[in-house]
Amino acid sequence: MDIVQVLRAIILGIVQGLTEYIPISSSAHLIIVPWLFGWKDPFVTSLSFDVALHLGTLLAVIWFFAEDWVRLIRAWFASIAQRQIGDDPDRRLAWLLVIGCIPGAIVGVLAESKITALFHEANQPIQPSAMIAMAVIIAVLGAALFLADRLATHLRQMGNLLLKDAIVIGLAQAVAIFPGVSRSGSTITTGLAMGLKRETAARFSFLLSAPIIAGAGAKSLLEIYQKLKIDPGMKSELIYFPIGFIAAAISGYFCIRFLLRYLQNHSTNLFVYYRWALAALIIVVALLRPVA
Repeated sequence: MDIVQVLRAIILGIVQGLTEYIPISSSAHLIIVPWLFGWKDPFVTSLSFDVALHLGTLLAVIWFFAEDWVRLIRAWFASIAQRQIGDDPDRRLAWLLVIGCIPGAIVGVLAESKITALFHEANQPIQPSAMIAMAVIIAVLGAALFLADRLATHLRQMGNLLLKDAIVIGLAQAVAIFPGVSRSGSTITTGLAMGLKRETAARFSFLLSAPIIAGAGAKSLLEIYQKLKIDPGMKSELIYFPIGFIAAAISGYFCIRFLLRYLQNHSTNLFVYYRWALAALIIVVALLRPVA
C-alpha cells in the first residue's frame, strides 16, 4: 500500500464528507481536487472508491440522525399498517421524505451516468471546457443560494412542510446530478426560497439525501460485484475502500453537526462567497493550464 495514495484517499474522504452536506458540491470537489493537484491515481476515479466515499457520508447522516430515523421508520410502518397518517408529525414527515426522493431516484437511474460522463470519464484527462462549464454551474447556484437566503422570509419550521414543498425540493435534488449543483445546495436553496428556516431547510435536506445516497450506493455495489466476476483484478482497487469510507463518515458527521449549529445564527453567505471564489479559480486555471 502506497503511503502517498493512502494520504490522498484520506484527503478525498474528508473532502467528500465536508462537501456532501455543506452546499458547495461534493461531486464537483471530487473532480476539482485531483484536477488541481494533478493526481492521476487510478483509484481516484474508480467506481469502488466513489462508492466508499458516498457510503461513508450515508453512514454519517444515519449516525447523526439515528434517533430521528428510528422514530420516522416506525411512524412510516405504522401509517401503512393503520392506513392513515392523521395528525402525527412523524408520519407526515416520513411520507414527505419518501415522496421527495422520487424525482431524484428517477433521474438518477435514467441519467446520472450520462451526465457524469459529460464532465469526466474514468482514466481520461478532464477537458478545460468541462471544468469551465462546472465553474459556471457552481457560480450560478451560488447566486441562487444568495438570493434565496437574502429575499425569502425564513419563518417556517419542519411541522409546516406541505406536500408541494416536498415535491419541489425533491425536484431540486434531482438537478444535483450535474457536478457543481450540490445536492445539499439545491435542496437547501429551494427550502430557503420556500420560506423555511435555515436550520430546517438543512435538516430536511440531510434527511432527504439519505435514501438517494443509499439507493445509488446499492446500485453501484451491484455494479462492482458484477465487474469483479468479469475482472478479478479489480480487487486491487478495493484496498482504498475502507480508508475513504472511514474518512468520509467521520468528516461528514462533524460537518452535519457544524452546519446545523452554524445556520441557527448565520446566513449562507460564507458558502456563496466560497462558491464564487472557487468558480473564479477553476476558470483561471482551466484557461492558463496547458491542455493534457
